[in-house]
Amino acid sequence: MAQRSMIIVGAGVGGLAAGCYARMNGYDAHILEMGERLGGCCTSWRRGDYVFDGCLHNLGGTDFGSALNRMWRELGVVPQLRMGAFTEQVAVERDQGEPLILYADLDRLSARLKTLAPADADRIDRLIAGARFFAGFDMMGLALAGPAKRYAALLRMLPLALRWRSMTLGDLAKRFSHPFLRAAVPRLIYDWPEQSVLMLLYFLGRLSVGDLGWVEGGSAALSAAIGKRFAQLGGTIRYGARVRSIIVEGDRAVGVRLADGDEERADVIVSDADGRTTIFDMLGGRYASHKQRLFYSRPEDRVEMGVHLSFGVDAAFTSEPHAIVIPLDPPTEIDREVRDRLFVQIFNHDRSYAPPGKTVIKVLFGTSFNRWERLAADAAAYQAAKDRILGAVGAALERRFPGFLDAVEVADVATPITSLRFTGAGHGYEDSMSGVMSSLFLGRRRGRSLPGLADFYQVGQWAGVPGVPFVAADGRNLVKALCRKEGRPFVARWPSDAESPHPAFAALA
Repeated sequence: MAQRSMIIVGAGVGGLAAGCYARMNGYDAHILEMGERLGGCCTSWRRGDYVFDGCLHNLGGTDFGSALNRMWRELGVVPQLRMGAFTEQVAVERDQGEPLILYADLDRLSARLKTLAPADADRIDRLIAGARFFAGFDMMGLALAGPAKRYAALLRMLPLALRWRSMTLGDLAKRFSHPFLRAAVPRLIYDWPEQSVLMLLYFLGRLSVGDLGWVEGGSAALSAAIGKRFAQLGGTIRYGARVRSIIVEGDRAVGVRLADGDEERADVIVSDADGRTTIFDMLGGRYASHKQRLFYSRPEDRVEMGVHLSFGVDAAFTSEPHAIVIPLDPPTEIDREVRDRLFVQIFNHDRSYAPPGKTVIKVLFGTSFNRWERLAADAAAYQAAKDRILGAVGAALERRFPGFLDAVEVADVATPITSLRFTGAGHGYEDSMSGVMSSLFLGRRRGRSLPGLADFYQVGQWAGVPGVPFVAADGRNLVKALCRKEGRPFVARWPSDAESPHPAFAALA
């Protein structure tokens, strides 16, 4: 068979992964990236001596025996980068008394919870039992599984899913009698009360076996490692290449037309770009299904984790947890919302982010896309809004970490408009836990292909579900499906050095 060619629009993790597996399977793969760097949303940026991370919190696949870890090896992330397991997920603090620390050790966590709230022992036991189930159940690894394995896993998980159904962390909190547990439980996964209880159980179980840890260097390093693997496999990337439209002839995608007027053609066209832009701008909406039109017609104004405040601080913070939820007393207006807490990340577990003795501190919170879009029309108003947020959050961190403001050397605010400008994605869209489950257990997808259009495919969060491991798996699965369609075996191989012993981190605090 003559070598087939593939153009991939976008060098996000999904596009890079698709390119790597395309090269492993004999495609001439070429990526067109509108910006000047790899990774899409999975990126970091430098301010002075500090690196500010825009994506990763926990990475599925740090458990060396997991399916996702094998994928990271195929993509060259291992052993280019070291991986490590967290010993705790978060510390939820209160005004008086010891914090609630979400330990990775389930026995230790159970004992701590029962010491704190002995009257809630039965509820705690049920929670820990659910977590122990996930310790031996690699749910995220199902993103790489075939139909038979998915269905078997669904049957195995069904009793647990029926027990917890669609309960959120906010709902779960109401079942506890202890007032601090009622306040703390909704904050245990990224301070996101609307998260499913199943997600909490999954986190607890997988943390206990060393999964959902960290990769040294974080987002930009992970993207760079996959990009290096793509180059070693013979793939090519053209930067500063914004795709204006997909060229279609006879209901078949045959190439792309760039903003500068250039045209490039290939046998297969893959988009890892923003879904709405791809379907309605690059393709003019001609092949959108009714379901896709409905989905993209209802953008969410609320963007969880939409504002990233990063501080480069001349202090070590070695004794602090790597993630804290701190109470604000009194509640403080930040970004037009009165907030009673802050979710704070402390990058003391990875010294590649700051010079020795210094640390990056990051604060995340949800926000309104529409409000920031209006502000962005006036550069002065936009900057003033960011300055107000920095002032309010800086003052709150000063109360928790005395001397913080004097130690800050550089600060940065990224908003949904920042993401829109650099990645093309800024709006949020509704993506329920049931959608994640449908993707993992039933293989249902939002839109890998478009009705009536041949040789065109989408990868990434707009085709499946969000999450760095999921979009990487999506690129792999696309190439596997293409090989099946063409009647040839799918090849997924490790680079030769991935056979060597894994240079793991020590356990991370």
